[in-house]
Amino acid sequence: MTRITKAFVGAKIHDGRKLYADHALVVGKGDLLSVRPKGSLPQGCPTHVLKGGIVMPGFVDLQVNGGGGVMFNDDQSVRALRTIAQAHQATGTAAILPTLITDTIERTRKAMDAVEQAIADGVGGIVGIHLEGPHLSVARKGAHDPNLIRTMTDEDLAILQDAADRLPNVMVTLAPENATSDQIKILSDAGIVVSLGHTDADFATCMGAFDAGARCVTHLFNAMSQMGNREPGLVGATLVRDDICAGLIADGIHVHPATIRAALAACDHSERIFLVTDAMATAGSSIQKFSINGRDVFRKDQRLTLADGTLAGADLEMPRAIAVMREQVGDSETLAIRRATSAPTALLREPGQFGRLAKGLETVVHCNDDFTSISRLHMKDPALA
Repeated sequence: MTRITKAFVGAKIHDGRKLYADHALVVGKGDLLSVRPKGSLPQGCPTHVLKGGIVMPGFVDLQVNGGGGVMFNDDQSVRALRTIAQAHQATGTAAILPTLITDTIERTRKAMDAVEQAIADGVGGIVGIHLEGPHLSVARKGAHDPNLIRTMTDEDLAILQDAADRLPNVMVTLAPENATSDQIKILSDAGIVVSLGHTDADFATCMGAFDAGARCVTHLFNAMSQMGNREPGLVGATLVRDDICAGLIADGIHVHPATIRAALAACDHSERIFLVTDAMATAGSSIQKFSINGRDVFRKDQRLTLADGTLAGADLEMPRAIAVMREQVGDSETLAIRRATSAPTALLREPGQFGRLAKGLETVVHCNDDFTSISRLHMKDPALA
């Protein structure tokens, strides 16, 4: 029988899939985690009593542009990645895909190099890269610099294939207007998560891109062709395809809660809709202003906007996204947490131990009932190291 070194009781426990009441999170020798009925703990077991709330795995965020006052587009270095990762770890996020939005080939290469080195150096929480652009639609550019948007070339394709060879996880957001079906298939076959976004493509084109290997959609409803009565667009294509996942910015600003509720009902409340923060430099920071490609972004009332009012990423942390899903959208507590843990992890080629309570997991978080306070629980017992 595995020796129990510690047990946490007094809070509900979410293991990444299910929510348990009146159970204990048990830490065994060798960092083995398990969930057991509280009444089954042996007498004299070392126990830490929590004051309510929920215990869960650290969150997984596949779209993180910055944090701690730093933007990845401004600084493609290991130091910047460490700052960004630490800012998100403080909010309960255990794993991120640092996201480079539309930029030059030179900065794209630098970003890939920095992520590779950060992983080699053991920077906690960096699990790959997300390249959001530059192969997007100018018509749906959002805060992306239109002067840097371009059609995917053979050189671009080679760079992305190289990234897939060097990094555990690569995600690419593109518009099918600026990438061919053959290119999408090559990227998908290389193990890259191809996600459609910032596109004005019609329903048929989006369905063709899905058939070619795209299997995700970036920030559903935002910067994409909408669902109309005669043209379903990318939104409609996403909702009718049971094999497609979609990230969602649940801040109550980017997408109305009623719209989210309708989308969940359309896909039977499946966890194929997962949460992202689309966080910028403001995450884990008190800064009120920063820049993207030389353009100022302003922070006010939990919004980030360019000078013309265009939304530029989100002033959002994962606990608030879960709270919005539960309180404003009406998602169940179980599903809302799953959308921030095991659901995004399922997209990764190399998920590691993230998104579920498993052996070796270092980031286990404890949130109060309304997700306004968060702390990390220490799993490792130094005496057993």
